[in-house]
Amino acid sequence: MRIGTVTAHAAGIVAPMFRPVDASLDLVALETAMLARWRDEDVFGESLRRRAGAPEWVFYEGPPTANGRPGIHHVWARLFKDLYPRFHTMRGKHVARKGGWDCHGLPVEVEVEKELGFSGKHEIEDYGIERFNAKCRASVQRYVEDWQSLTSRIGMWLDTAGAYWTLSNDYIESVWWLFRRMWDTDAIYEGFKVVPYCGRCGTALSSHELGQPGAYRDVTEPSIYVRFPVDGRDYDLLVWTTTPWTLPSNVAAAVGPQISYVRVRAPEGGRDLVLARARVGDVLGDDTEIVGEIAATELVGARYEPPFSLVPVEGERAFTVVADEFVTLDDGSGIVHLAPAFGEIDREVGEREGLPIVNPVNDAARFDAVLGPPYAGRFVKDADPALIDALGAAGKLVKAVDYTHSYPHCWRCDTPLIYWAKPTWFARTSAHKDDLLRENEVINWHPEHIKHGRFGDWLENNVDWALSRDRYWGTPIPVWRCHDCKHDTCIGSVAELSELSGRELTGMDLHRPYVDDVTITCPACGSGTAYRIEPVLDAWFDSGSMPAAQFHYPFENESAFGVRFPADFICEAIDQTRGWFYSLLAVNTLVFGKTPYRNVVCLAHIIDKDGAKMSKSRGNVIDPVPVLAERGADALRWYMFSSGSPWTPKRVYVEGIDEATRQFLLTLWNTYSFFVTYANIDGWSPGDAASGGGAGASGERDQGHILDRWIVSRLHRCTRDVTDALEHFDAFAGTQALAELIDDLSNWYV
Repeated sequence: MRIGTVTAHAAGIVAPMFRPVDASLDLVALETAMLARWRDEDVFGESLRRRAGAPEWVFYEGPPTANGRPGIHHVWARLFKDLYPRFHTMRGKHVARKGGWDCHGLPVEVEVEKELGFSGKHEIEDYGIERFNAKCRASVQRYVEDWQSLTSRIGMWLDTAGAYWTLSNDYIESVWWLFRRMWDTDAIYEGFKVVPYCGRCGTALSSHELGQPGAYRDVTEPSIYVRFPVDGRDYDLLVWTTTPWTLPSNVAAAVGPQISYVRVRAPEGGRDLVLARARVGDVLGDDTEIVGEIAATELVGARYEPPFSLVPVEGERAFTVVADEFVTLDDGSGIVHLAPAFGEIDREVGEREGLPIVNPVNDAARFDAVLGPPYAGRFVKDADPALIDALGAAGKLVKAVDYTHSYPHCWRCDTPLIYWAKPTWFARTSAHKDDLLRENEVINWHPEHIKHGRFGDWLENNVDWALSRDRYWGTPIPVWRCHDCKHDTCIGSVAELSELSGRELTGMDLHRPYVDDVTITCPACGSGTAYRIEPVLDAWFDSGSMPAAQFHYPFENESAFGVRFPADFICEAIDQTRGWFYSLLAVNTLVFGKTPYRNVVCLAHIIDKDGAKMSKSRGNVIDPVPVLAERGADALRWYMFSSGSPWTPKRVYVEGIDEATRQFLLTLWNTYSFFVTYANIDGWSPGDAASGGGAGASGERDQGHILDRWIVSRLHRCTRDVTDALEHFDAFAGTQALAELIDDLSNWYV
């Protein structure tokens, strides 16, 4: 604000030492002028040039998926991503801030499907994969300008001109190299497992996708108790299920080997029922007559009549009772129906017991023609009422009750998921659990409890990562399968693919369908033709690959990668403990043997004034653009940093922003305005000895008024406290120290 030394005009008028301050604070006008100066003078670039050769402080940008306009929750994270790199730049570090765009995956595909009015994969294939993927590419690029504009407007310094794009050939080639490294250490395999599956999107989801916000929702559905008549005996098993649609695929019933079972009189009459003693009262009522005990060993091996005979079932072990420890008494009857096609525990028990797999469900999660009317063609969960009615008509339905439970949905299209047995490519993350836990110990988590809480628990219960997606817009899995000998060849670079295919492929788009057209001669049998398998990689694998792939490592930029791995700092919201935070740790620990980040700032979620989650359906979403246009970025920045701990849900509402502006920014502005007014009237300058601002005749510094010495002391204390707070990633403590200084300055010193 100071404009230089006092000068005299020709007329003898002395210019003021300080530029006059408008009594009214116009943050928007001030920011507009400042942004123009930053742009015209390349201030961000200059800040990097002046730090050339300084020690590196490494920041990784978690790539946002630019398939829509950014919201207030994106501002929330980006402000913290700006704060700490600025601070460490001011501390003398070189902080390169390379931007990035997450371009692949279901979010983009679903957006394009909505534009085209598509409802399923068959429409995409009729439309053409090439045309569809071109639309996906255009969709991503459409919103990037909005993101760049917002990033600039909120005052975030980020290199968007040199940003990495996960859709680029360079990025994809690095992802292929990382995949190949995992392949070479036997960390990649194809398995037949039951996985969470979206029929609408036609693809499996990974376990950590089920950890995304909104994936699990409380639903109330019918749970039913069904008779399984036991062959050669005069009683029926009472079996409970919350998924009636899986009963046509039943092949066994499971009891707990340590559970006590009893035979009871059926309240509605008919053959006696067998269930766990501990569940009799809850299921049938306390007045139910118990006829006698039945040991679990007596039930094991018994054959029964299945609830439906809609699907031909082969196998000597079909429709028998087996025992397993997974059966509990938490709810139900203590006897569990097994359908190995639709439950991973069911599949594991079935594999051990030699049970057949019955799967009358197609890849759209609909019953196929083998079931016949009225079930064929229906989404499986929509068939529940008809199946329940059929059981009632057959005299096999004992009881139907509403059951409220948390059920998984596709986090992108909201469709209820099913668990479905299918071939899927996996990363052996569970085999590396100890490595992941070891690396987590060296990470500083903010807040600290995430380390051994939400994230540590996730690692402790790690399951293999389902990597393959039966989709179109993504990094193609670089595996070619021989048509003759079925040998799989993993490709780790474009050069290797060019050599094996006998074609120069440099510059070819590595997406589908172009890469699908490339065949190679099988290196195993030497004569067969190998074709690329169809799936693409989970887009989380793309984002987890960014430390290396952003530099096209190892094909170039080896030194840049070397000095910028691992990162000193990453920051996202808490849902990324099962998203980007996890995929980063998994990919890089399995490939490089170490964590790719040292410090994590894990933010809570944005909520509205009343504590409700923001959503379009509730109508409580805040568009950041009007807030910035009317109140300014500094108002929003200060509010986000100062209105409470970032580890707790952040209430965001315009009245709160206004109040924070009034209490701090306006107070600071008015205090400075007061100072400028009277400093100019008195002709004061910082060098005046009489004011305590300079040296006396002896050359020694004048100690000045006691209040002057006190406010200087407060300034030094505030500097110390803010520095300490930001060194420990505690922005809230830093803002508290600043607010206290301005309160002292305004209410005591002035």
